[in-house]
Amino acid sequence: MPEFNVTGETKLSDIEKQYPWLKEELKKLDPRFKMIDSPLAKFLIKSNTVASAAQKAGVSEELIIEKLREMVEKHG
Repeated sequence: MPEFNVTGETKLSDIEKQYPWLKEELKKLDPRFKMIDSPLAKFLIKSNTVASAAQKAGVSEELIIEKLREMVEKHG
């Protein structure tokens, strides 16, 4: 498995490219992620980092990174 190198400055689009299956997992995790396929979300994914997404969601970037890491490790 490739090393999981995600930081607050990682672009969401880079995560999507490396882990394309992650969008489906996020939609299962929380109903709010169902909008991830909308045109607006596609634009935001291209222009946002983990840190900016965390700030908008009102959670720490460390929490988001840890949850992403858990999903990647579980997916194997």
